[in-house]
Amino acid sequence: MATINVLGYPSSAGAYCVGVELAPAAIRGAGLVRALEAAGHRVRDAGDLPVRRWRPDHEHPLAQNLDEEVTALRELAAAARDLVVPGERLLVIGGSCTVALGLCAAAGRDDAEAHLVYVDRHLDLNTPASTTEGSLSWMGMAHALGVDGAARELVELAGAGPLLRPGHLSYLGVDLGATTAWEREQVDALGLAVVSQTELVTDPAQAARAARRALPTGPFLVHVDVDVLDFIDAPLAENVNGRNSGPTLAELGVALGELWRDPACLGVSVGQLVPAHAASDPTALPRLVAALTPPADDGSWA
Repeated sequence: MATINVLGYPSSAGAYCVGVELAPAAIRGAGLVRALEAAGHRVRDAGDLPVRRWRPDHEHPLAQNLDEEVTALRELAAAARDLVVPGERLLVIGGSCTVALGLCAAAGRDDAEAHLVYVDRHLDLNTPASTTEGSLSWMGMAHALGVDGAARELVELAGAGPLLRPGHLSYLGVDLGATTAWEREQVDALGLAVVSQTELVTDPAQAARAARRALPTGPFLVHVDVDVLDFIDAPLAENVNGRNSGPTLAELGVALGELWRDPACLGVSVGQLVPAHAASDPTALPRLVAALTPPADDGSWA
């Protein structure tokens, strides 16, 4: 029996608007703990961190709510640190996609370096200097890597240096047509590994293995932005532009199952889910829960 620790990060401070802070309660309400236990896992529910909501930040329009986001992510890293332990797994339910930064900060301690498979339609490599959107959730990986123009407060979330090195990040499910020219330039300049949306849809298991192989050996994390999904199949995301493209929830579940089975996988974070959108399809949240549930422990987790 494997142990899954569950932690909620109900923050939309770094999002585009309010809504994603309601995701932890919604996913629990859709039967997450019951599904994990039914799959044969032992569940420790660590509860939710404090709720934080997006607000219009007129003083910092290009990096909305930066100070509050830094505070929230440090709280997340502190809470997750004792839950990222050998032999157990951590499932963090966000919140905006910056949740991945807090998870990386928790894992990258005691001279350890975080490794991350980032499952997303987008690259999230923008900075306050490269876009006028102002949403930090569209900038998470730029800050994790410390690219030019990133806000120093977020780059140094866990210390003096960036959370990730370029070779320790790989992407899964990216639609390059949905990215900015700046982001694509960073991919080329940093030599980042990108497994495309087409590859994920064509063969989810193989695509997941390719994204994992792009990382060094050793412990790694996974982050899932639900906007990687076909919004018509699964109307879950804050970003509703992913219509009729991207993986179905069933296909995402295959890919995540492949990553969960790897004994080096420490945990998974989830971001950008808006329960109000999910209300349009009563099956969407239960299907998401199924996709997030690790396969039964067959001994490969040891």
